[in-house]
Amino acid sequence: MRWIYLIIIGLFLAAIIIFAAQNFENVTVSFLGFSASAPLAFLVGIIYVLGMATGGSLLALLRRSLHGARRTTTP
Repeated sequence: MRWIYLIIIGLFLAAIIIFAAQNFENVTVSFLGFSASAPLAFLVGIIYVLGMATGGSLLALLRRSLHGARRTTTP
């Protein structure tokens, strides 16, 4: 089963490398009056990391809330 996971991870890694190689032209992104010009692959990577951080934080907050709710209701 470990080999299947490694093959899947390798396929995703290959897709990411191909995406980055094909999308290296500069794009401009604007938000609330700020603008940034960077390669598309770089901006997608930054957005992905920010999404992981916020998703992980939300998951941790929900786990802590659920754990605290169980502790207060258990006699």
